[in-house]
Amino acid sequence: MKTERPRADRPLSPHLQIYKPQLTSVLSITHRGSGVLLALGSLALGMTLVALALGMQTFSTVQEQLRSWYGQCALLTWSACLYYHLCNGVRHLFWDAGYGFQLKTAYASGIAVLALTAALTALTWVLSAYRLSGGP
Repeated sequence: MKTERPRADRPLSPHLQIYKPQLTSVLSITHRGSGVLLALGSLALGMTLVALALGMQTFSTVQEQLRSWYGQCALLTWSACLYYHLCNGVRHLFWDAGYGFQLKTAYASGIAVLALTAALTALTWVLSAYRLSGGP
């Protein structure tokens, strides 16, 4: 069996400049990115707990930062990452069990992950706003 050497003008292995992004690859990369952001958000949560332990003045300072526009953006991003990572993780559990590998099913489940992420994030923020406004 004769093996051919790769042509000099072709890369030895495929890379991102060759492939057109597909939904499955974008969701995979996003899953990894959301994991990193979840880790950073967990550090911020730990910082908040340490501030609480240090006293009310320190905790109030942290609370002011979280209530600012950039704090709210960070919390929104963190909650969206949490729901995305959860939903996509469930999708991967189905894949681990051997279900959902057909192209149509993979795309449908990817769109479902995005829709559920948006719905759960919106529901969380709407309920939080309702509770903060004096709801039951």
